[in-house]
Amino acid sequence: MSMILSASVVRVRDGLPLSASTDYEQSMGVQQCRKYFKTLSKKLAQLPDRCMLKAGQYNINFISSLGVSYMMLCTENYPSVLAFCFLDELQKEFITTYNMMRTNTAIRPYCFIEFDNFIQRTKQRYNNPRSLSTKINLADMQTEIKLRPPYQISMSELGSTNGFAQLSAVEFKGTGKISTAPHQRLEAITLPGIVSFILSLLCGALNLIRGFHAIESLLQNEGEDFSYVIAFFLGTAACLYQCYLFLYCTGWRNVKSFLTFGLICLCNMYLYELRNLWQLFFHVTVGAFSALQIRLRQPQGKSPDYNV
Repeated sequence: MSMILSASVVRVRDGLPLSASTDYEQSMGVQQCRKYFKTLSKKLAQLPDRCMLKAGQYNINFISSLGVSYMMLCTENYPSVLAFCFLDELQKEFITTYNMMRTNTAIRPYCFIEFDNFIQRTKQRYNNPRSLSTKINLADMQTEIKLRPPYQISMSELGSTNGFAQLSAVEFKGTGKISTAPHQRLEAITLPGIVSFILSLLCGALNLIRGFHAIESLLQNEGEDFSYVIAFFLGTAACLYQCYLFLYCTGWRNVKSFLTFGLICLCNMYLYELRNLWQLFFHVTVGAFSALQIRLRQPQGKSPDYNV
């Protein structure tokens, strides 16, 4: 019998589960599919916005939008049109119920578990297609899938390392190879992110001005230490690089952000004789705040362009 078995809502940037339906099926095949769920959750940012994985007698379908992915497990004979209409309905309700700020700042797994009530009701409706009153939407989705079919993730693209499945880079029809980190889109900029960007530019400008003043003082007094000039300019470069990391996605982005913040701390420690306690606190705090915003603004998958 064709039916939807389970569904979940996952954050794209780190695979954090936000909500999920209660699973009653405990067969070996379903247990294996749950492992695929976890693997795919960690790779959502590298995958197209609409995908399908055929796993024996089951299919895993998911769509991603605005930093959140909606995943479902169904039997292999469940119609794809119904599957993606089901996911589209979950997406619309979730976006309506929860704002992006809440999903971006969520820390605990399943912190929106109350959304399970809507998932269960919708799953029951879609497991009885005759009761559906969305024929127009089904027709629209049928056309959409024909024009832009979901990317088929093959089982050969799932490897195994230390007992965990890993997803290799795949090619998406119509777009070429999935982009690596430097070409991925980042999530939308939030107000705290804008504030951190402006403050980083301000700190960079202050360091630059103090650096030129240090050069002027060095030319007038031969006894001045040239290392202060280097420290000011290194601080300027670190602040500007934080701005770059906030705007663009690069490889090892979080590590670079942490190292840049460390450089800011070292520069301010060296300049403690030239700055008072409040100035040191301001520069270090801004550096930490910018590093946090870089960490929070992660890559996201391509947003779908249908029925949103």
